[in-house]
Amino acid sequence: MSTNSGRRALVVGVTGISGQVIAKQLLKDGWDVYGLSRRTEGLPAGVHHIKADLLNAEEVKSSLSGLKPEIVFMTAWIKKDSEAENIEVNGATIRNLLAGLKPDGGVRHVALQTGLKHYLGPFDNYANAVMAETPFHEDEPRLDVPNFYYTQEDELFAAAKEQGFTWSVHRSHTIFGYAVDNAMNMVLTLSVYAEIQKALGKPFIYPGSTQSWNGVVDVTDADLLGEQLIWAATHKEGENEAFNIANGDTFRWRWLWPQIAEHFGLPYEGPKESHFQPLEEQMKDAGPVWEEIAKKHNLAVSDVTKLASWWHSDSDLGRQIECFTDMTKSREAGFLNFRSSPKSFFANVEAYRKANILPKR
Repeated sequence: MSTNSGRRALVVGVTGISGQVIAKQLLKDGWDVYGLSRRTEGLPAGVHHIKADLLNAEEVKSSLSGLKPEIVFMTAWIKKDSEAENIEVNGATIRNLLAGLKPDGGVRHVALQTGLKHYLGPFDNYANAVMAETPFHEDEPRLDVPNFYYTQEDELFAAAKEQGFTWSVHRSHTIFGYAVDNAMNMVLTLSVYAEIQKALGKPFIYPGSTQSWNGVVDVTDADLLGEQLIWAATHKEGENEAFNIANGDTFRWRWLWPQIAEHFGLPYEGPKESHFQPLEEQMKDAGPVWEEIAKKHNLAVSDVTKLASWWHSDSDLGRQIECFTDMTKSREAGFLNFRSSPKSFFANVEAYRKANILPKR
């Protein structure tokens, strides 16, 4: 029997690409897991669901009354049209969450998932502000621009000081994982793109910049991300620290893109020197094409907007810089887990096929 039996954890954003994984890992290790989200699609079996709108402070407080989780994982975020709005709503979500937990106490550790916009700047000024040298290190000073990640950290630090819990911050890169109707899902986005190109008899065209095609990059496997968050929440070495979290390997898209194309049986093209070919532009008429693919293969989801986040993959692949992180701090603290990025990509493709989200080979 697990030594964690009876210990309670709360996963906020439990139906998301990382929340699902964290919840499943905790359940496997014997934790009593509660998951907060506004919807139940994607809720892992065995999780006690808590429905609440994080922007409604009273609803959050009422929903969490008496829960007293030992550890809390904050993975939820909301995207708005401007960074000022992002700061307002995402500052409010974590503030409302931590205030809602305060009356009952009992929280020992809160783990907050953020990302590399900590180093690259917000959506409004993405990869254009003054940037640290690669690989990015956790002790780099904040950029002198508004950033909702900074606001979330400050809310976390203030609540930890007031309430007496420890904290950790986890800065992931592009996540390779399994989720449907998720705003930041590159594996499924590129897979759907490949299937559409195949149906149209077109090549697998790299949508980004020559710099991102040729530059060094890393990514984050969702399972690995969950492992680090849980490790930090259950080990003293993880307390009151910020950690990068990436797979531990690096690659160039000019190396991985042909492998993805071959996997889907497609010819490929690299980036055009003269202009980008972003996915949002290439796929502006993709809806009806995907509906036909879904009908032909009897797929579970026929609405392409529930599967592909064209804008997010465009933002990552369109960067004019190389982008990868240093994992030394995490390793020295004792977290030694790693993943192969190509294996992570193709394993998730197979998971989508098995779930009847993508056509079977």
